Amino acid sequence: MKKVMADYFYELDEAARTGSRKIAWCTSVGPAELLRAMGFLVYFPENHGAMLGATRMAQDCIPLANAAGYSPEICSYLTSDVGACIKGETPLSRAYPGIERPPRPDVLVYNTNQCRDVQDWFAWYADKFKVPLLGVCTPRGVNEVTSAHIDSVAAQFIALAPKLEEISGSKFDLDKLKEAVSLSLECSRLWRKVLETAGNVPSPLTFFDATIQMGPAVVLRGTKPAVDYYKTFLAELQTRIKDGVWAIEGERHRLYWDGMPIWGKLRDLSGFFAGLKTCVAASTYCNSWIFEDLDPADPFKSMAMAYTRLFIVRSDEKKEEYIRDMVRKFGIDGILFHDSKTCPNNTNSRYGMPERLQKTLDIGTVTIFGDLNDLRCYSEEQSKTKIEAFIEQLEN
Repeated sequence: MKKVMADYFYELDEAARTGSRKIAWCTSVGPAELLRAMGFLVYFPENHGAMLGATRMAQDCIPLANAAGYSPEICSYLTSDVGACIKGETPLSRAYPGIERPPRPDVLVYNTNQCRDVQDWFAWYADKFKVPLLGVCTPRGVNEVTSAHIDSVAAQFIALAPKLEEISGSKFDLDKLKEAVSLSLECSRLWRKVLETAGNVPSPLTFFDATIQMGPAVVLRGTKPAVDYYKTFLAELQTRIKDGVWAIEGERHRLYWDGMPIWGKLRDLSGFFAGLKTCVAASTYCNSWIFEDLDPADPFKSMAMAYTRLFIVRSDEKKEEYIRDMVRKFGIDGILFHDSKTCPNNTNSRYGMPERLQKTLDIGTVTIFGDLNDLRCYSEEQSKTKIEAFIEQLEN
């Protein structure tokens, strides 16, 4: 993992310093395949935001973005990342010696399938760097995905190509797009198989492992290194199952995690659940990078389908169907909802979903309050007390 991610960031850094390749910034579930087909190297600010959270650098950066007019109520990925830019610091320098800053973009491309925040986030950088800002607007709260939805999003993807040609200096090549889509599809299928190993009882990995191991599925989607990585990782997990090497020794309970990770507390929470003999075996978040609707035979429409059938885009009815399937598939005993203060779009506990699932599944739920990056929103003592009480209920 360290080598794969280092190679990725050093390639971006060299291209930014030498001008040898054009660089596109992309939202994490944006049209990365199209950008790769056009010859861009692709950088994902959300990945940088997660790094800021995990290293706890976010706490010193968020106030700078707040002072620049960005509310503490909005996405703390945005405020962490913008604040880090204002501060002139990056966790990349700590992890990868020689890298002084994120790579300068030649274009910024967003998809609002996640939230409106990504558009505002990228607009700040477009103004700062004086580079083009391109975007796709995806419908949200979708119940049944219809041909009207797909045709609209596909048309927007197609419309990006001529603009990207001007910026990249390269003509659009359909075969290259088909190749990138094919590699993304293969990566998605392998990533699904990786996550499904946690369906084994006991499990060879947890949600906390998966949040780290998802790195290539996010930043290298559409490339061969991501496919090669997950082939290796899947084989390792299958060997662990065969040899009886489990993530949680003496596993007694299995939970589902809905919502964002609390990046600055990953290690702490991983150890905490291990001490409770509880495996957080599956999650909404880590499965968000499975795009099995991709089809190289029809790249634009299948990209539109894949990026519109995402969990975060769907209605509560469809989200609940999905969670019910996951609970049954992974043998889940209880559901933990993370109410993330600055990420309402990835928080599903505010409109009665826990209560409805308790009835339909006859299963217990617990909600903890925190944030993806802003640890001021997270009460460690209160959260752990609630979780311990919940596990005690499961014991009884």
